[in-house]
Amino acid sequence: MKIAVLGGGHGCYAAAADLSEQGHEVCLWRRNAAEFQAIRDQGGIGVLDMRGRRTVPLAEFTDDIGQAVRGAQLLLMPLPATTQVELARRIAPHVRDGQVIFLPPGTFGSWVMAQELARAGSTARLMFAETGTLPWLARKRGPAEVAITIRAVRLPTGVFPLARADEALAIVRQAFPAVQACGDALSGALMNAGPIIHPPLILMNAAPLEHFPRWDIHNEGTQPSVRAVTSALDAERIAVREALGYGAPHFPLADHYTSDRWMYGDAHQRLVDSGDWREHIDLHSHRYMTEDVVFGLALLASIARKAGVDAPVAQGLLAIAGAILGRDLRAGERTLEGWDLGPLSAAQLQARLQ
Repeated sequence: MKIAVLGGGHGCYAAAADLSEQGHEVCLWRRNAAEFQAIRDQGGIGVLDMRGRRTVPLAEFTDDIGQAVRGAQLLLMPLPATTQVELARRIAPHVRDGQVIFLPPGTFGSWVMAQELARAGSTARLMFAETGTLPWLARKRGPAEVAITIRAVRLPTGVFPLARADEALAIVRQAFPAVQACGDALSGALMNAGPIIHPPLILMNAAPLEHFPRWDIHNEGTQPSVRAVTSALDAERIAVREALGYGAPHFPLADHYTSDRWMYGDAHQRLVDSGDWREHIDLHSHRYMTEDVVFGLALLASIARKAGVDAPVAQGLLAIAGAILGRDLRAGERTLEGWDLGPLSAAQLQARLQ
């Protein structure tokens, strides 16, 4: 299958290498052609995982997004949600009927990109799929190398429009057999682990993050008090899912720490042991804040209001983050109110997603 991987981050490099090794025809797109020089010199992307290190050649890499998108069945965008509007505008002239845009994870980007593509003049009948996490725990270790700590074994995925779920998932599964249907795109958005795990970790570790040059929020930053807040926040997420009628499994985050039932299996200790997450996190610019709090946590809080679910932990963390950033995050651009979906009832919203 021809797959376009759009972007140059950790997940994009992991995707391009992994899917190429599986035998897919992968085209990697980045805005700046100069960024490919190291890959060109090396003859592909260097992959470091449990099997050791090797170099994986790519079928194609380009800075021409039209070249990447044309003819691809799957458009894979493992990028922060903050890039989705710009990407929609870039691909609008090039997308065609029947293509699947896969957002791992999406933060309800299915809806956002569909609206932006329409505003940009695209009439293509596309399908969107978004899942609860990246298919890889990965970190780039240079301009042509990515370290993959673990791969997801379960990928709960929602589809927009839901009426085309079978068609969309059949395409996605050719690349990601671990995909599990979980309903519509809002259900997929409510599987997103980022807005549950990262806000407590960065906000409750704010002082050491600002004091030390590098800090591992998943190692010394994960203490019982932080875990307690994370568990309470996740309980609010699950309560919202249940109020909207989305069934189990809800993939409770506690399984990430205590069992092999979560999306990555038994992954937490391997994540800590890798050392790749001992890093500098700027509380104003890191994606854990700009994506997982400003977009993801605000989205969860707005859906909770829609569903009539009390969510004091989500609201409290959002207020603290707003104080750090100096602005009110309760009605941001990635909330139902921000898209004029506020007046719809929960049932009307879900009907729209069908």
